[in-house]
Amino acid sequence: MSVWSAVLTRHGVGRCCRLWCGVSRPLIHTRAVSVAEPGARKSDEDQLWEAAAGHLPFSRARIGSFFQEQPALKNPFLEDALLRAYLRRHLPQQAVFLDLSAFGECVAKEVDTWGRECEVNPPRLVHFDPWGRRVDHIVTSAAWKRMKDLSAQEGLVAIGYERSFGEWSRVYQMSKLYLYSPSSGLYTCPLAMTDGAAKVIQSVGVSPPVEEAYSRLISRQPERFWTSGQWMTERQGGSDVGSGTETVAVPQTDGSYKLHGLKWFTSATDADMTLTLARVQDRTGATTAGSRGLSLFYAEVSRGEDGKLRGIEVQRLKDKLGTRQMPTAELLLDGLPAYRLSEEGRGVASIANMLTITRIHNSISAAAAMRRILQLARDYATRRTAFGKLLRDHPLHMQTLARMEVETRGAFLLVMEVCRLLGREESGLASQLDTQLLRLLTPVVKLYTGKQAVAVVSEGLESFGGQGYIEDTGLPGMLRDAQVLSIWEGTTNVLSLDVLRCVARSSGMVLHAYFTHVQSLLAGVSNVSSVAPAVKAVAGALSELEAFVQMAAAREPGYLELAARDLAYSLARIYAGALLVDHACWKEASTHDIHAALKWCEQDLCLVASKQQRGYYESGTAALDAALVYE
Repeated sequence: MSVWSAVLTRHGVGRCCRLWCGVSRPLIHTRAVSVAEPGARKSDEDQLWEAAAGHLPFSRARIGSFFQEQPALKNPFLEDALLRAYLRRHLPQQAVFLDLSAFGECVAKEVDTWGRECEVNPPRLVHFDPWGRRVDHIVTSAAWKRMKDLSAQEGLVAIGYERSFGEWSRVYQMSKLYLYSPSSGLYTCPLAMTDGAAKVIQSVGVSPPVEEAYSRLISRQPERFWTSGQWMTERQGGSDVGSGTETVAVPQTDGSYKLHGLKWFTSATDADMTLTLARVQDRTGATTAGSRGLSLFYAEVSRGEDGKLRGIEVQRLKDKLGTRQMPTAELLLDGLPAYRLSEEGRGVASIANMLTITRIHNSISAAAAMRRILQLARDYATRRTAFGKLLRDHPLHMQTLARMEVETRGAFLLVMEVCRLLGREESGLASQLDTQLLRLLTPVVKLYTGKQAVAVVSEGLESFGGQGYIEDTGLPGMLRDAQVLSIWEGTTNVLSLDVLRCVARSSGMVLHAYFTHVQSLLAGVSNVSSVAPAVKAVAGALSELEAFVQMAAAREPGYLELAARDLAYSLARIYAGALLVDHACWKEASTHDIHAALKWCEQDLCLVASKQQRGYYESGTAALDAALVYE
């Protein structure tokens, strides 16, 4: 007789049904026999009950049988309708689509797992070998090394220099990085610096000391491919490299230099080479202060026959909030062999091209993080049931995701616009307007997308409830990593002031280019009724911005400084609005494209004008702000 047959016979069908549902299960624990008593023996009835309990779904702690299905990462290229539409419009070559589709599949099926391995096995520093010799060896995971090989094979730097697709080569390259970034375990950071180093070497001239290095930076062969570091920041430094750089370069008889100093924050310290700033010593040992005293140097990271790094000591790895997958270190340069790349005293000017590249990479990572959290949240909404229905059937939840989608679309189009302009410049096709737009928009797009990525990813984590806060889901790491995007390569305030300097140095020509191009975008869609409210909103905001600029030009310098941040946000929002409207009027645009343009333009596009009307930038504001903070 089976266990359940015995139970049915003894207790009846009704009670057994209640037992199966768990209703009467506590009665098992109320029987008189205590197995803790010496010599106590369970009754036949108790043994039957316990045997029956072994067949219950909650047989042990009664924790239930439900397990939430996790969100699935699908091919990020096939899941991104906006990316595919953008490429169909501007770069419809089949080879590009086939490559990105295949790469997207690789990202979802394989690379994403590597990225998670980089997170759970972060780099560590081994100062000494087992026999006490100083080795300063940075140990990274096997997945981190696979990322390097993959980056070479897929041409994640090379595509931008091969220029197989002319002025659209940068768009192709950055589209691929856009798919890769959220799964890369932050390997996109060394790729950004590698791309930036290649750009600098190319711009100053590929001379013999760096010819081999340049060919390695843009190689597709894993065994030849090099990555570059970017060692600029010192203890006094940060963005103020002019007054914060103490590293000195001592000339050698063969024309090379030896560098001495402490680099406080060196990203991707396991790179094969680096570019860095230092002050050249004259024969008396004196150096020139300020930015004019800085020159740009190239150095290789290598080891001698004794296994020690040449001219470098790794003091420690940085313990960071995020980007833990990537080694970032404090380095003591003690006679590091180096070659001067720039003219003496022209170091800061020489890294301008590098900053353009790395800021664009930063913006790509920001837009990619926003898109990835949305892809996961969208999938999760089809799997998670709460209060009797799927999340996708809760209107408020879908409204929230829709707002995130609109913000992500604006960020994507802004970033791709800067990539387009960069491609035109590198192909020799850029007009003066294109060049001026690129100079203005690069810091604007970087600061805007960096801030919005933090906001969107944070909101995205909420869509997973408590699981969004659990480390082993991998979701919290996305927020921690996003936080660096508004800091690296210039904080929001630093870049806002960079926008003002850009305007001043061009005598306002960059703003003239901005207004001209936005007006041309609007003129091309002025007769499209479906987006008429959006066109009106962008045009109105553009007029407000122009009026503000004219008014502010007559005010004291401190007025514009207080307005710098809101000015940069206004430039970003208005330009994104124009791009969204332009895309919505493309012949193959979807109803979603139209809706996104309309929703974007419902917000305050010209924040600086709105705040100016409320007196935010008047002469007493700075003093009041200081008093409020230090009361």
